[in-house]
Amino acid sequence: MKNNVFNEEDKSSYNRYFSNDFKQKRIRELERNLVSIADICKTYHVSRTSVYRWIYIYSSMAKKDVKQVVEAKSDTKKIQLLEEQVKELERALGQKQMLIDIKDKMIEIAEETYDIDIKKKLVSKASSGSSTTGKSTNTK
Repeated sequence: MKNNVFNEEDKSSYNRYFSNDFKQKRIRELERNLVSIADICKTYHVSRTSVYRWIYIYSSMAKKDVKQVVEAKSDTKKIQLLEEQVKELERALGQKQMLIDIKDKMIEIAEETYDIDIKKKLVSKASSGSSTTGKSTNTK
């Protein structure tokens, strides 16, 4: 058991060197959103600082002065779920609008067929609430 603890401590005390090709491959994976920085750090036992240094050196986006927005995977999933909800709501809204259009057309056809006014059309303007109703408010 002591040997395992000693080996764990020993692993962090020596430096490891990665080839340029290896670093470039990891950065390409990162740019394609196949892995996250945390995944690289955990898998290859590399510090975040080293990964960010690799990004600065090997990223094609960094060389073109393009800023890459890094989102947590949970944020990306939230955005996708919200976009799906928006699509579903737009679809439901479209269906409701079609139903309203169909009902309006049915009323129009019924009005023409039976020669009656089904829609109640307001002839007078709506009351603003400030005019008198004709009743006396004097209670003396």
